[in-house]
Formats: sequence, C-alpha cells, structure tokens
Amino acid sequence: MTDFDERVGHDDGAAGHHGGAEASESAYPVSDPTPAAKETQIVAIYGKGGIGKSFTLSNLSYMMAQRGKKVLLIGCDPKSDTTSLLFGGRSCPTIIETSARKKQAGEQVQIGDVCFKRDGVFAMELGGPEVGRGCGGRGIIHGFELLEKLGFHEWDFDYVLLDFLGDVVCGGFGLPIARDMCQKVIVVGSNDLQSLYVANNVCSAVDYFRRLGGNVGVAGLVINKDDGTGEAQAFAQAVGIPVLAAIPADEDIRRKSANYQIVGTPGGRWAPLFESLADAAAAAPPVRPTPLSHENLLGLFKADAVGRDVVLQSATPAEMRGQSVIARTSLEVIYEGAE
Repeated sequence: MTDFDERVGHDDGAAGHHGGAEASESAYPVSDPTPAAKETQIVAIYGKGGIGKSFTLSNLSYMMAQRGKKVLLIGCDPKSDTTSLLFGGRSCPTIIETSARKKQAGEQVQIGDVCFKRDGVFAMELGGPEVGRGCGGRGIIHGFELLEKLGFHEWDFDYVLLDFLGDVVCGGFGLPIARDMCQKVIVVGSNDLQSLYVANNVCSAVDYFRRLGGNVGVAGLVINKDDGTGEAQAFAQAVGIPVLAAIPADEDIRRKSANYQIVGTPGGRWAPLFESLADAAAAAPPVRPTPLSHENLLGLFKADAVGRDVVLQSATPAEMRGQSVIARTSLEVIYEGAE
C-alpha cells in the first residue's frame, strides 16, 4: 500500500448505475448490474484556468458528502489539481499515468488504484500528457474510455462532478456537452473580462449543441472572488442564467485555500454559503443560455477598464517594411473575354 493509500484509503468496489451502457470490456471486474433506484446528477463545471474551480468543487463536494450525499469528484484537467485541495495538497495517481504503468507491467487498472476517499467524497483525476508530449483533449477522451472499462456507467452516486478547463477549445474538453454526458453545466467566473469571456464561450457551446438536438443546459454561474463590482452578475442576467453563489474575495478564504484547507465544513464560518450552493446546484434546471456577442460582453465593463474606446487603425505596406514601397506594374496576363 502506498503512502497516498494510507492517507486517504482505498475504495475496492464502487457499485451502481447512472443510466448508461455496461462496461465495454468484461475483463474488468464489475458489480451487480441491477439498476439503482436513484438517478445520478452528472454536472460538468467549466471555467477559466485559475478562476477557482478546484476550490469551489472541493468545498462543494465535501459539503454535499457531509449532508449525506454520495459524491464522485473527477478532475478532467491535465494539471491534475482538482483533488489536491480535497486531499490536503496531496496529488493522487491519475488514471492515464496509472493505466500506462499497469499496461507496461502487463496488469489491469483496478478501481482502488485510481479512486480515493476523504470523509465520504470519492475522487479521481483523469490526468493528461506532459507538456509538449501529446494532446490534452485526446487524453480526456482516453480517460473516459478507461472509466467505462472500470464500470463508470454502473456506479451508484447521487452526484458526479466533472472539472473541465473552459479556456481550451479542443473537442475533448467539450465532451460532456457535445455527447450529452452530463445533464447540466455550472460555470465559475469572476468580475473580470477574461473569465467572463470563457463563461460566454461555454454558453455558446451549450447553445450550439442544443441547436443540434443536444439536451445539456447551464444550471448557473458561481461568482468566485466576488469584489462586488457587479460585472459577473450582469453577465448572468444578460445570458439568462442564475447566480448559484457569490463567494467573496475574503482573506480568510484565500489563506485557507492556499494552505489546502476545506472551508465548506458543517458548522464553520462558510458553511451557509456552501450549503446554499449545494442546494442551488442540485435544484437548478438546465437552461439554454443566450450567449453575448463580443461587443455586448465588452459593454458589461467600463470603457476605461477594458479599452473599449480603442480604434483599430489599418497598417500600411510601408510601415510593415520600414521603408517606402514602389508600386510596380503587374505582370499578370489578362486574356480578352476571360472572366
């Protein structure tokens, strides 16, 4: 048993069902295929890198578990940092790296190799290639294929929370939306243009696939590091989605998060905030958003904050070359009557 195993424990038999097909390869041990009585809510959380998705999800999943729900948290970011706060800064072995190691040794991946627990929260990381050595999106697709082999469609959870980068546009990161792998999406943003630009792109993706017959909708927006300036609130209203929670830009939260501490604990200072978020995330219906044009997105901010008054000036060939340009007669041959 590894040191990580001793710290957070093993789960050697996750069972159940959430509405999909059976595992594609019977070589992997699966549990009783009898359907579970409850329906799992699968929620994909998107946001700009560094906006606080991992912080939000770790605390949300922890609070859900403390309120008696069975929760699975899956990190779908190649950085593999989704579960680090949940596990006090520890990095758990990823599915992709574990699969590669086991394959080289002629062994199969077991659920206890990649899924770990803390206080009722089950968690795992898909992982991804090292920088410059592969495509992160393909890694996501490969990771979900491995999850299916491990019995993903038969597991019994109240909630499965998927953490995805929103500022990466390749198809792998849009998998839950494009393939109806989740019922709804939650977007994490803040009162800044870059995070709301990403949030708007996610809304555009949801709207696009709804027009193609998809069923995924946006449950709402979580405003992280809310400084009260109101741009994120205005964005949510403009695209037609609710604000599920506004997490303040508070020094206590910043410090504890930096030290890998869960703040969403029952009875704690921030318990009401994450209890309310848990209720809102569960109850919010998946709605079809109305994404904004780039100009309308800029319009949510003061002109001096985003440079909206800047005028585009066309460059000239002389400026590009740093010298005057001599106009030369074209050598193109034009035939009479040619179109």
